[in-house]
Amino acid sequence: MAIVAPSILSADFSKLLEEIKSVEDAEFLHIDIMDGHFVPNITIGPLVVNSIKNKVDMIFDCHLMISNPLKYAIEFIKSGAHYITFHIEALNNHEEVIELINLVHENNCLVGISVKPNTDVKVLDPYLELIDLALVMSVEPGFGGQSFMECSLDKIKYLSEMKKKNNYKYLIEVDGGINEKTADLVKSAGVEVIVAGTYVFKNEDRKKIWREILRNRDNKRSSNYSDYDNEYKIFQNFLLWW
Repeated sequence: MAIVAPSILSADFSKLLEEIKSVEDAEFLHIDIMDGHFVPNITIGPLVVNSIKNKVDMIFDCHLMISNPLKYAIEFIKSGAHYITFHIEALNNHEEVIELINLVHENNCLVGISVKPNTDVKVLDPYLELIDLALVMSVEPGFGGQSFMECSLDKIKYLSEMKKKNNYKYLIEVDGGINEKTADLVKSAGVEVIVAGTYVFKNEDRKKIWREILRNRDNKRSSNYSDYDNEYKIFQNFLLWW
């Protein structure tokens, strides 16, 4: 079972709360945090996250595309993040990665690690048993509206295989270039959380859009739905914890 996480990077910021409420049924909300240094764009900070945390009933999936996640992770947790996902490329060594994973968990938040398109997904191997989410970037981080990079599919398959082989508990997420066609590709590869920005927010009927994202492969696999029971149970457990 896949989850759609609308990305507010593509929302109309002049009416941000209204835009978020229009996708509230999606349950997950992907919030891109950019500092103008790790990536060339600048988006929002903890104050904006805090301003919406009690206004919508959603899981805040905060994706830190910043150069110093160790410094700022706590601020986003205090502001309402349920997931903190940082980039492996933003940290200098193994010790810093472990420090940040522990810091997020110690503050009662779930933690994810992301890899950029040119990063070998196997750099995540030492951390897979520790994390709650693995995010594969299927575009270069920084801007919405880019085309999907098919090299991400092998990374998703690898993470899916490692999860099944070792009984790991992380969710597999993909971000970038998602539409009805590419959503089917990533679901076939094993993705469980699909971040969609432009494809959702540039359409008026947003509920219809994420139904389209989920429909094709979900219909094809209806005869073998039990394969996805574990992922659904993980999502249920998160809702109970939350």
